Amino acid sequence: MHFSHFFFIIVSYLIGAIPFGLLLSRGQGVNIREQGSKNIGATNVSRLLGKKLGFLTFLLDCAKGYLPMFFAGLLLGDTPNRHVVVALCGAAAVLGHMFPVYLGLKGGKGVATGLGVFLYLAPKVVLISLAVFIATVAATGFVSLGSLLSSATVLPCLYLFAEPTWKFFLASFIVVMIWIKHYENIGRLLKGNEKSFKKKK
Repeated sequence: MHFSHFFFIIVSYLIGAIPFGLLLSRGQGVNIREQGSKNIGATNVSRLLGKKLGFLTFLLDCAKGYLPMFFAGLLLGDTPNRHVVVALCGAAAVLGHMFPVYLGLKGGKGVATGLGVFLYLAPKVVLISLAVFIATVAATGFVSLGSLLSSATVLPCLYLFAEPTWKFFLASFIVVMIWIKHYENIGRLLKGNEKSFKKKK
């Protein structure tokens, strides 16, 4: 790999590590790392500061996954190992969000940033994944369950659409990392005490 390839990967990590949720919340005088679930992602921002800021956080975190891959692919053109470098840029962006150097490696769960990566890899698959997310959250009220199921949906869809192997491997890595970062949510779901967006009657 050329030196410039490592540059793209490092920049992708640093972009992924930008804690937009934390920055937006501090602009409102709130430190989301000390309230709610204490997570820097869009879900916690939505709970604490409203859906508009939550959605803005989601869009910015999603862009962190998409844009590094887009520009890396654009700048690399048809150079050798292009797909490998682009894939590593996507992985680096997600790892940056999950383990940001700016916050002592304590970051988010990677769902929105992972979605940005998936959007670059296969937009049609993202539509199916989003449908699964919306249906799951609407039915159960559990954002975490929607995130887990929608991320897992990406893999069989990539296979069914006969996408290249490198895309499947990158997506597999991201899905596994998302599930690992959700281990506490999985525990609460199994115990029946996970927080739900549905209002109790």
